[in-house]
Amino acid sequence: MTPRRLGVILLAVILIAAVSVPVALASLSSSPELDQQSSVLDQVSVDSIETQADLGRLLFFDKRLSGNNATSCSSCHLPDKAWTDGQALSTGYTSVEYFRNTPTLLNASQMTLLDWDGRFDGTDMATVVRDHIAEAHFMNLDGRLLVERMLQAPVYAESFERLFGGEASYGKVLNSLAAFVATLESTDNPYLDFKAGDEDALSAQETAGLELFEGKAGCSSCHSGDLLADGGLHVTGVPANPDIFTNTDRHITFRRFFKQFAIGEFAELRSDPGRFALTHDEADRGSFRTPSLLEVGRTAPYMHNGVLETLDDVVRFYNDGGDTPNKDILLQPLNLTEDEIGSLVAFLRSLGSDEPPFDVPTELPRYEVIN
Repeated sequence: MTPRRLGVILLAVILIAAVSVPVALASLSSSPELDQQSSVLDQVSVDSIETQADLGRLLFFDKRLSGNNATSCSSCHLPDKAWTDGQALSTGYTSVEYFRNTPTLLNASQMTLLDWDGRFDGTDMATVVRDHIAEAHFMNLDGRLLVERMLQAPVYAESFERLFGGEASYGKVLNSLAAFVATLESTDNPYLDFKAGDEDALSAQETAGLELFEGKAGCSSCHSGDLLADGGLHVTGVPANPDIFTNTDRHITFRRFFKQFAIGEFAELRSDPGRFALTHDEADRGSFRTPSLLEVGRTAPYMHNGVLETLDDVVRFYNDGGDTPNKDILLQPLNLTEDEIGSLVAFLRSLGSDEPPFDVPTELPRYEVIN
């Protein structure tokens, strides 16, 4: 090698180092930016973290809960979108495209079953949180690494000591997040006000829709109780979302997910088998959890795969009676008139809280080098 060529190579190495080293050091010196509009990362004080839910609130918006510091819980559950992402199908870890719709977290801690296929017990939110942090499709973070990240941020480390009486652990992170999610509940909305005795809370059309909901349309057969959900699973015959099978990124995720549940025909599937993946019982093929309708006026698009864009689409789908061989016996054509469809849609739109803006954290605990 000639001296001149060697000199050119050395110069290139020096230039690369000059650019890359400061960038690398900068990435280590501060916390990840928040997902929301503010990226201010002034130091948050320990005194401001009074409860486990307070701690969970900060963790919820912290991207350090993902493998590559790029995704937080709030990436898919946005306060200004009723704690959904507003998309038909969600986007997961980095650029992973998912094959199901992001459900709202409002009232989630009161649900009997969680996730669309009902594979989680609603009384164990911490396990749900653990699954979503560790799952490769969502946040892809090893719990041991998460604990070390918490210990590297003194405000987090001290808060765990104060609130739990011991050092940060994976379980304490999960419990803090579960405590925060438990605070996300519906506030006043026209339907809740009407049920509380305010006869003027619903318009005449909305009241007519409620009567249909509880009567001719039969919606309350599955959407009942305080949450307007029966806690069960049903086969409704919702059509497949074609994007899952034409978008290669989504199809890869879809295939990987059902392969891990030992679904032998995973490569040939052209619809989401739902609960069947857990039970392998044909009666459960296409069975999904009944969602709460308390916030349905704000959580479009709809169904487990976001295939129905509007509440009008949803009502017309059920009015037709569904179309799948093993559909729930409750699903029959409703024979609603156009006026009745309009009234039912109007009532469903009233099922949404007019909540005050959520106080998104503008500060997150910083890393500090531990000596």
